[in-house]
Amino acid sequence: MALSTASNFAKPDDAFRAIVEAHRGLSDAQSADLDAALVLVLANHIGDLDVLNEAIALAKRRMLDASQQQQQQQQFTSQTKSGMN
Repeated sequence: MALSTASNFAKPDDAFRAIVEAHRGLSDAQSADLDAALVLVLANHIGDLDVLNEAIALAKRRMLDASQQQQQQQQFTSQTKSGMN
């Protein structure tokens, strides 16, 4: 089985909302615990180590890309403010 990166939800916004709502009212620690539990439940549902490893690698790349974009935006904002003075 190959990793599917296309949305499999008829209503993806509803799926995102369900995840967000599951975290409502939780502390940061509880929220992290929920995320970990959800990952383990879904990893078990996938049941394919190759697909799981591919998903982990993709998630890490996306996380690092987002972090790099945020750093670049902060540098741009800082440079723009410096240029205004």
